[in-house]
Amino acid sequence: MRGSIRTSALAATLLLLSACDTGEEPQQTQVEYDPATVAALSDPITIDPDLAHQNRGDSIASIPSYDGSLPTVDNDTEAVAAARAEALQLLGGPGKLRKAPAPEPIAGEIPAGAELSAAARAAVAPGANADCAARVQYTMRWAARLPATFPVYPRGAVQEAAGTDEEGCSLRVVNFVTPVPLDEVMDFYYSRAIAAGFSAQRVLKDGDDVLGGVKGKASYTIFARRLPSGNTEVDLVASGA
Repeated sequence: MRGSIRTSALAATLLLLSACDTGEEPQQTQVEYDPATVAALSDPITIDPDLAHQNRGDSIASIPSYDGSLPTVDNDTEAVAAARAEALQLLGGPGKLRKAPAPEPIAGEIPAGAELSAAARAAVAPGANADCAARVQYTMRWAARLPATFPVYPRGAVQEAAGTDEEGCSLRVVNFVTPVPLDEVMDFYYSRAIAAGFSAQRVLKDGDDVLGGVKGKASYTIFARRLPSGNTEVDLVASGA
């Protein structure tokens, strides 16, 4: 049941990006857990010399177990500090961290010329005959195939993933939860985007804090929200990379 709920959430994100309402319910797809992906995402991060054991606490990301249960979020102070430290290492050190701009509240539709609108168009329709949002497949292996610029935030608990490489499409959509505060998560992705030459725009839209931009035919969009638990939930969308 929980897997179907998360699938609907990612499907809703794709519908939002495509700005297309067909009147049909999103397809409920069984989440698949790939052994190779489990191993890849659960290995310790190689730049940490103090890791002595392979376990979920020492992982760059955690994903659902084979029995279909979702990973819990480690809210321990040491775990949060470790996630922050790994995020800084991925950026290249504290000097590479840049503060994301404050989000601009948006009522109604985002202007067609905005960076976020361009990112949405790039994500769902890279070609004249391609509708990438309609081609995605829901399987956890896509969490291990994100562009290097936009990984899951270190030690984030992946809830679901979807993607496609069909018909000229290159689309990834991953949902994860982290105990790191929302603003810090946005600073991380803003820093990654700017360093890689992407544009960036941040808004508040329909209850979500949204950051997105483009570089050529590649795009990214980060939908983030604070959960009642105090954790941060993120839908990460990347295409064309």
